[in-house]
Amino acid sequence: MRAAFEDISAKKGNKSFLAYSFTVAAFEFKWHYHPEYELTLIEEGSGKRLVGDSHETFEAGDLVLIGPELPHTWVSSKSSQGQSTATVIQFSEAFIGSFLQHSEFHELKNLLNKAKRGLHFPQEGSTSLVERVKALSKQEGVEKITSLLSVLDQLAYLKAQPLASEFYQPVRGEENRQRINTVCQYIQKHSIGSISLREAAGLVHLSESAFCKFFKRATGKTFSDYVNDIRIGHACHLLTESDRPIGTIAHQTGFETLTYFNRIFLKKKGLRPMEFRKRNGLQIGDFRF
Repeated sequence: MRAAFEDISAKKGNKSFLAYSFTVAAFEFKWHYHPEYELTLIEEGSGKRLVGDSHETFEAGDLVLIGPELPHTWVSSKSSQGQSTATVIQFSEAFIGSFLQHSEFHELKNLLNKAKRGLHFPQEGSTSLVERVKALSKQEGVEKITSLLSVLDQLAYLKAQPLASEFYQPVRGEENRQRINTVCQYIQKHSIGSISLREAAGLVHLSESAFCKFFKRATGKTFSDYVNDIRIGHACHLLTESDRPIGTIAHQTGFETLTYFNRIFLKKKGLRPMEFRKRNGLQIGDFRF
């Protein structure tokens, strides 16, 4: 996918950094990047979160720190009801770098280095931070700066899950960006149906072998692995938001057999679909799987 550049410096004006909250009917697909760090808290809404080559579901309470130049977006699920709200904090390397030269900010420096791949903070460890992150959008002056530093310092001591793989590299060059954008849009559109390697390669006028090398270089993943990521992300949403039988979900997310779905789900999530559903709180009655 081609990531659009977001000019945060123009929005920031003479402020040290941006901190704002917004509410929309739904988070729309907006694959973008910027040279600033970004801390995003989802207050309301659910759907898919894409960071680099990471594709996962999200819900209210999702807290993510993203490093400079790392493409990302949150997209509301089609079945989401109500509104979607987020608080976003964006600060430059120049701003935060003025503090990192001091030894007291050693842990914060490590945190920001890890954020190059994107970091997700589990809700059980970050609950106490939610109100403090929300408050940042309403604060001014020195209080706003000290509050941000305090929030980041607390995050530095929490266990976080890296998002993008260590092999991920943003696509460079206008032509390559257009190519990968065309292919990824094709995958998004057809993920629940039949996806053809030959057709995908044909969209960007490459042979199948050349396409496979191009796609792996651009995304850090094989074509089939990327497709499975998209499908498993959709399956996770259906497992937690519906009581549909697992066999039905496997079919509705593009997997030809339940056996293959179970194997890929276990590989991607470390849990079987039934275990994932139980851990995410859905109470299952006497359904047939």
